[in-house]
This record gives sequence, C-alpha cells and structure tokens, in this order.
Amino acid sequence: MTFFNRITESVQLMFQRPVRCQFAALCYRVDKSTSKVEILLQTSRDTGRWVIPKGWPMADLPGYGVAEQEAFEEAGVHGTVERKALGYFHYEKCMQEGLKIPCRVQVFALEVTSKDEDFKEKDDRMFDWVGCDEAAARVNEPELKKLIQQFERRFIA
Repeated sequence: MTFFNRITESVQLMFQRPVRCQFAALCYRVDKSTSKVEILLQTSRDTGRWVIPKGWPMADLPGYGVAEQEAFEEAGVHGTVERKALGYFHYEKCMQEGLKIPCRVQVFALEVTSKDEDFKEKDDRMFDWVGCDEAAARVNEPELKKLIQQFERRFIA
C-alpha cells in the first residue's frame, strides 16, 4: 500500500460514523384457517417505505423489551416477544438534518395477540398484514428480506 493510499484510508475512517444499535419487532400472527404466517408492516414516518417497528436502546429495557415497546408505540400491538434475536439487518437512518447514520438492527419475533385502536403513532403511519413473500418484497433492506424468508420456514411442516 502506498503512502498516499494509507493517508486516504485514514482520512476516510476519521469521517466515518460509528454504527449505532437499534432493536426491532417482527410482528406476526398465524391465520388459524390457513395456517399461513402474516407479518405486520408499517410505513415509515419520513419516507413512507415499508418497515417493521424499531427504535433506539432504552436504559431500563433489554433489546427484546425495546422491540416490544416499539411495537406498541408504533403499531399498537401487544403480544409475546421472544428473548432470543432472530438476527439483524443494516440500514442508514436519515436524520432531520440530512445526516445518515449507519445502524445495525437486532430483530426479535413478536407473536401478536391483540391490537389497540388508540396508540402514539396511529395517525403517522399506514399498516398492512401481509404474507411473508409479500413482506419480503415490500421491505428495502436485503438482510431484512432474508430474515423474513427464514422466519417463514419455521412454520412449514
């Protein structure tokens, strides 16, 4: 490696933002009549793309607890959250100032048992229950697509 290449690499690393951690809930239900898994997707508040509930760490909650809390605040759902993560995906969070922050999102499955009619972000988003293939097609993040596809395999006999 040349001296110039080392300097260039060092400068790039100095301006690189550290990866931040978030936690998400893959909210699902199983249709009793068809035994098909459905995933709850919601639109993001800023771009309108299809996403799952996620948020920043909270001092008093473990990752799965944050995922459960975000699922209620963003989608109004309650249920049973798994304590072991399904996996993770990466994306860039666009902040209001236009700054993009790289994030690693740890995903926890949450089986939905009920949905409230009134919750914090009810009027800020659209919601849709869709099959796993449709959910994977709608989300933008390749690693999240893969997690959804792998998750569906749990239910195939």
